[in-house]
Amino acid sequence: MTSPYLETVALACERDWRLLFERLDLQLSHGEMLQVSGPNGSGKTSLLRLLCGLMQPTAGEVRLNGKTLASQRSELARNLLWIGHAAGIKGLLTPEENLRWLCALHQPAERDAIWNALEAVGLRGFEDVPCHTLSAGQQRRVALARLYLAAPPLWILDEPFTALDKQGVAQLEAHLARHCEQGGLVAFTTHHSMGQVPSGYRELDLGQRHP
Repeated sequence: MTSPYLETVALACERDWRLLFERLDLQLSHGEMLQVSGPNGSGKTSLLRLLCGLMQPTAGEVRLNGKTLASQRSELARNLLWIGHAAGIKGLLTPEENLRWLCALHQPAERDAIWNALEAVGLRGFEDVPCHTLSAGQQRRVALARLYLAAPPLWILDEPFTALDKQGVAQLEAHLARHCEQGGLVAFTTHHSMGQVPSGYRELDLGQRHP
């Protein structure tokens, strides 16, 4: 049996002296997509931040490729891609400059590749304008353009559909499903019902795991 690429063992998370979840065991292997759901305050974003090493668990551990996150801090940017609920881009920089800087964290991207990624998300002609002049939806597309560049296999995305129009939502759904079908992995949160999912799709409802 193939070992999981991402795994949690007896994971627990406490925020503001409140236990959000405990004894959480999950496994994610190549080709699989995990949607984390649950009501507000159930720990969805906290779980994703734990999975990519941005938070420390109250108990248990997260393993990536069989090793704990703590033992491979310097390698995480090459093994996973995190896009949070906020776009995470600099308003004074252009889309091209933002992507060049962000890609430098794991694999530098050439200008042609960056422009092609921006075209893929519908931002052709906006490559060299300051991001603070873009709409919220366009800024979200700049962040999501990272998914069209040479990216690590594991994508961890917090509310990636925020501010996207109907066409953008459908395009992103298809791209995420295609990534999994090609052997990638996706863990994400969203409040909307998915219309396109790969065969390896499953859902984790944290609302059913409250202590």
